[in-house]
Amino acid sequence: MLEAELGRPTWATWREALRVVVWWPHLSKTMTVTIVVGTILFVINHLDEVLLGEATWRTWIKGAATYLVPFTVSNLGVLIATRRPNSARV
Repeated sequence: MLEAELGRPTWATWREALRVVVWWPHLSKTMTVTIVVGTILFVINHLDEVLLGEATWRTWIKGAATYLVPFTVSNLGVLIATRRPNSARV
């Protein structure tokens, strides 16, 4: 995997992309976004059911899935920002 001038990983293959996503500085930021945005979405979509005691197993499954959206979107942003141009691919 080639690295940019500042030591930040870049990618051209999916194997390299996985390394970019799990690189700690990226992962810590995407997890922060996931927790903040996921919690906001959970509150908007499911908190009333939980507070009223009406939450079912489906509510909890959907609530957990709510956190996948910001995690996926923030990782896609990282991947878009770190992809090497075609001419630099190995």
